[in-house]
Amino acid sequence: MFAAPPIPAIDAEAAGAARVRQASLTKPPGSLGRLEELATHLAGIQGTAVPEVRRKTVVVAAADHGVAIHGVSAYPPEVTAQMVRNFLAGGAAVNQLARAAGADIVVVDAGVATPVASPKLLDRRRGAGTADFTRGAAMPLSDAERLLEDGVALGKTLDSEIVILGDMGIGNTTAAAALTAALLGLPAEAVTGRGTGVDDDGYTRKVEAVTRAIETNRPDQSDGAAALAALGGFELAFLAGVALGAASRRRCVVLDGFPTSAAVLAASRIEPGVTPYLVASHLSVERGHRAILNELDLEPLLDLRLRLGEGTGGLLAAMLIEAAVQAHAGMATFEEAAVSRGASVGEGGG
Repeated sequence: MFAAPPIPAIDAEAAGAARVRQASLTKPPGSLGRLEELATHLAGIQGTAVPEVRRKTVVVAAADHGVAIHGVSAYPPEVTAQMVRNFLAGGAAVNQLARAAGADIVVVDAGVATPVASPKLLDRRRGAGTADFTRGAAMPLSDAERLLEDGVALGKTLDSEIVILGDMGIGNTTAAAALTAALLGLPAEAVTGRGTGVDDDGYTRKVEAVTRAIETNRPDQSDGAAALAALGGFELAFLAGVALGAASRRRCVVLDGFPTSAAVLAASRIEPGVTPYLVASHLSVERGHRAILNELDLEPLLDLRLRLGEGTGGLLAAMLIEAAVQAHAGMATFEEAAVSRGASVGEGGG
């Protein structure tokens, strides 16, 4: 049986000290809005009044999904392996945004149907894609537990203050919708979107697949590992483990879009202590994403109509987090700058 690593509580004293520092900086109180909240959040995560961001890493886990045979995606399954090669060659969107953010990339094969041979690839594959979960479990529970363990191991070893979750897998928004519907007790229509851009017929097939998967498997809402085995993907189970492992080392875990959020929703059922370490990067156009964020009590930083995955939204958010920490650490206090404190809260110099 999988046992999640112990996750320490957020350091309330450090967060309080960060709030005191924010009140002393040369700006009207609250004038940097959510940037101030981010800096305070990082202080609580790291256990210091003045947190730092030295390194950022995006973990892009890839796998294929048996449910893809039902035509739930606008792209064929072979695209998963093709995109993994693209990641490794540096040609994908995630590569460009990682370069802009100064972030490292770890690409993981958790179960791509066609193996990709490369020394740059971390091989944690549990098979050539999951089974068709409309007919039974996506994977054996033992595979889900092993992927969780492997993810935890990676999350613990990442020497980065910010760990960004990224995903790749044709069919994985269908798996994310099934997980979300099952874990939140919602109907398939409420949480299923168009993913890669399926037409009306494809959308109907997708909703039907999610509905059948839940009726066939009926996972326990309180058992995250079992839900991942029944309805998840190899990459989603692995990313759930990464989140747990990173949080156990006091790392900030940044969610990307719908699939990574579904993975962490399952992780939160395994160990609720992971939730305070999470930051929601953006609000995906996928219908079920808001339901997950509401359940986890997370407010996204951005709303750019993103639906790509790969960790792209997470990388944009990581830049904001780093900016927030830099402002918090680098700004002078009123006393240091010999600036008089104002009596009112306003904007700019007015």
